[in-house]
Order: sequence, then C-alpha cells, then structure tokens
Amino acid sequence: MHGGCSVGVVVPAYNEARQIGKVLETMPAFVDRIIVVDDHSADATIERCKDWQDRLGNRLTIIEQAKRGGVGAAITSGYKRSVELGLDVVAVMAGDGQMDPNDLTLIIEPVTTGKADYSKGNRLFTGEAWRKTPAVRYLGNAFLSMLTKIASGYWHVADSQSGYTAISRAALQSLDLERLYPSYGYPNDLLVRLNINNFRVADVPVHPRYGIGERSSMNVFKVMPTVSLLLFRGFMRRLFLKYVIKDFHPLVFFYFFGITFLIAGIILGLLESVLKIFTGGIAIATIVLVALLLVTGLQFLLFAMWFDMEYNKTLK
Repeated sequence: MHGGCSVGVVVPAYNEARQIGKVLETMPAFVDRIIVVDDHSADATIERCKDWQDRLGNRLTIIEQAKRGGVGAAITSGYKRSVELGLDVVAVMAGDGQMDPNDLTLIIEPVTTGKADYSKGNRLFTGEAWRKTPAVRYLGNAFLSMLTKIASGYWHVADSQSGYTAISRAALQSLDLERLYPSYGYPNDLLVRLNINNFRVADVPVHPRYGIGERSSMNVFKVMPTVSLLLFRGFMRRLFLKYVIKDFHPLVFFYFFGITFLIAGIILGLLESVLKIFTGGIAIATIVLVALLLVTGLQFLLFAMWFDMEYNKTLK
C-alpha cells in the first residue's frame, strides 16, 4: 500500500533469466502484487520466477504467454490481471533491471495522490541519459518523443519511449486494452488513447540504468518507421475523435490547410527545380507561389500546435 492505495507492478519479461531475480529481489516493500508476464521466453525466465514463488508467495503472480506477442501485449496481459485483482495503481517495470526501484515512489505518487491518472518516467530530465544511453537509441528516442508530442497532445511529456509508468484503475478500466499496440510502439499508442479520454499525465524525472547486464532486442532502425506510422494514424484518430466528434475545435482546419499547403509547396518547388535543371527556364510567379505556400503552411501548422497545447494544458 502507498498513500492508501493498493499498488501492483507489472514486469514484462522476455529472456531475462539473468536479470529477473534482481528485479524481484529489489522490489519495494510497499508493492502489494508483482505480476511477471513471461513473453514466451526461450531461456529459463519462468524457472527463475518460480524459484521466487516460495519466497514471495501470493504477492507474486506469474503469467505465461502462449506465444510471443511483444512487450505491449505482455503489459496488456498484466494490466488485465491487475484489473481483476482490483489494484488501485499499477506500475510497469521492465524485467531487465533498467528501472531503478528507488524511483518507484516518485512514479506512483502523482497517481496515488490523485494529481494524475498516468505518470511516465523521464530519463532525459537530469542530463545523465546523454552519457549513459547508447547514442543511436538516444537520438531515436528524441525523434520519436517529438513526434509523440504532436500525435498525443501531451506536449510536456519529454521521454515518450520510457516504459517506467504508473496508471490508475479508473484509466485502465476506460481503455479498450485489446486494441492497444502490442509491440514497441505501445507507450506511444497508450498516450494517444489517454489524451482522447482527457486523462491527466505527469512527467516524472527518473535515473536511467545501463550497463547492468541488460540486453535489448530492439532494432532502432526497424522500430522508428513502424512507430512513426503508428503515431501518424494515432494523430489523425485523435484529431477526429477529440476535435470533431466529441468537441469541435477549429484547429483541425489549421492542421488540414497547413499540411495541404506544405505538401503542395514542396511538390511544386521540386517540379520547378527539375524544370530549371533540364530546361533552364524558371517562372518567377511560380517561385513566389511556392514561397507563399510554404510560409502559409508553416504558419497554419504552428497555430494548430499552439491551439493544441492550449487545449491540453489542463491535462498536465
């Protein structure tokens, strides 16, 4: 229990036989239920967890996935069990030990105190991440975090890919868990869906941990295009459901005309460049039109983002 709320922790694990014991051993005492979800591991992850069953008793629940579904699917299974158990607050800590258990209190506190419905760890806040995180992953994270701000409407959330989170029972029960993305785009998809339902999200500074024996199976170059497409679809869904269906807002027009003008300006500019290269001719009026489309499109987009930020500032 923490702050009068029952606390559960979902631990998604895939081939974490070396690390899972450390995660269970260092789990804070205030955690009422630990739910380890084995994502069809090929190593001895399940055996290591069962070794801990005698020590932790009913406090530890082990879920074995019938087939590998991805980290998102594993978390979803843990969330479902948490709802069945009636837990008030449910956190997520990876099975590889990258999440500092000392930060768990900070993660769940905004939810247990009722200040937020969902809290998310921010590894970038302290500046340690640049030194500790592999460069490719850091840059990929920064790129996806910027896209997630736009797609989700949570402009204050800086580290979109952090899996160190906590969510309230009310938020969990409002979500259609079956439709959540099953793989590495899970946290991004979840943020979009939370915003559509106007849930408050807290950004909490945490300490990144690398070089402790963890092994990541994530391929940044495969994940980035997939998650980018997922975010675009989520962005369009959010605009339609939140600003057309639930409550009309003119920012949808700003986004529409901004994107349309920018695309038209880029295409026309490229065509004019090709004509210049192959024919040597250039139409001054067309160049002026290209500049007007680009500048106007950019202004419309900036205004749309500003409107979006203002509309969602109460969800911070």
